[in-house]
Amino acid sequence: MTSVYDFTVNDIDGNPRPLTEWRGKTLLIVNVASKCGFTPQYQGLETLWQDQRDRGLVVLGFPCDQFGHQEPGDEAEIKTFCSTQYDVTFPMFAKIEVNGEHADPLYKWLKSEGKGILGSESIKWNFTKFLVDADGEVVKRYASTDTPEKIGKDTLARLGG
Repeated sequence: MTSVYDFTVNDIDGNPRPLTEWRGKTLLIVNVASKCGFTPQYQGLETLWQDQRDRGLVVLGFPCDQFGHQEPGDEAEIKTFCSTQYDVTFPMFAKIEVNGEHADPLYKWLKSEGKGILGSESIKWNFTKFLVDADGEVVKRYASTDTPEKIGKDTLARLGG
């Protein structure tokens, strides 16, 4: 795989979605969870999506239950939680694993292209974020503690604003 556009993932309703759908856009890919201390970042991610989507930003949320069992629900429960608690309208996807032998191929690629501190590939916690440019290449990886508000400066710069 050479770019993010080589991947197809299942959306939260179980439908295959080729990431070529967003070719030429700047992507912020996030592993999310409903019962995490960072869960309020959903609000910031939604604000970022609302404020910058017309300029070419797409936020993509990937639920994951690998960290402290903080995403125990199924896709229907996750979808309901996101829409009723945070009015999430950015694209959400089926629950995946981001680490280990069953890690989703997209995340295996993201981690190899956007290494963490000291070259680590492993995702440390929920709400790790990857910024992908319009060419489909990872340009930056953010820790869980990096808020959408902070990241918004980088996404805006990438979008030419």
